[in-house]
Amino acid sequence: MNKVILMGRLTRDPEVRYSQGDNSMAIARYTLAVDRRFNRNNDENTADFIGCVAFGRSGEFAEKYFRKGTKVLVTGRIQTGSYTNRDGVKVYTTDVVVEDQEFAESKNSNSGGGNSFMGNTNSVPEPSGAGDGFMNIPDGIDEELPFN
Repeated sequence: MNKVILMGRLTRDPEVRYSQGDNSMAIARYTLAVDRRFNRNNDENTADFIGCVAFGRSGEFAEKYFRKGTKVLVTGRIQTGSYTNRDGVKVYTTDVVVEDQEFAESKNSNSGGGNSFMGNTNSVPEPSGAGDGFMNIPDGIDEELPFN
């Protein structure tokens, strides 16, 4: 099984290109800075910088919404490859091919304004309640609920 789950912050805005041909497809590349849980030297926090590539609609989503510093959750698979550069040296690559990506924190906590985001494209309104963490449900709405 080849499954990767990462949570980290974008080191810069995604780099997006489009494939050629009749059915052009977005290809977004970005790097996540993922904190390590444990540190051998007990020094300051260290991070791994992991390259990710998102294709198609996921690539378009990354282009539209992801910015440097955005905290995201990515699931995907590791893909290795190689190519020969201009100097004739063989270069080996390792990337995470994105299968799913979503915001890992609300927009409010990162940039100080706007709606909070959870999930790929869903905008979730902030609950208005009595401060206890629960939303107020209006009286008489029981008949409209699809479950009992």
